[in-house]
Amino acid sequence: MNKVKLAAVSVITGLSLSAVSVSSMAMDRQVEKALVKVCKSALSDKPIRLKHSMEDYNLKARDVALKVMCNGDDIITFAEANGANKTAARLQNSIGKVDIIDVAAVNKINVNF
Repeated sequence: MNKVKLAAVSVITGLSLSAVSVSSMAMDRQVEKALVKVCKSALSDKPIRLKHSMEDYNLKARDVALKVMCNGDDIITFAEANGANKTAARLQNSIGKVDIIDVAAVNKINVNF
């Protein structure tokens, strides 16, 4: 009886894992295609081409700048290393500016209750 249960569980697990891998493979091709297109457009040094490729796949410039890796480098470094300074600057501007304030150095801190 235990062998039958073990066999049934093994078959069900195998089928469910194969179904998951097929669906993830289909998604991976689409994602890879989108990322390759974005990396190639970043290399072109034409910001309008980069904008169109991001729009084609509903990608936000901030997400691309912070999360996309091209050939082991982040996309901004990749573009700069290959002479695509316009697209690198466009992606850098999409990140925004961060200000760091040293709270310990501030003279007054107002707290209202």
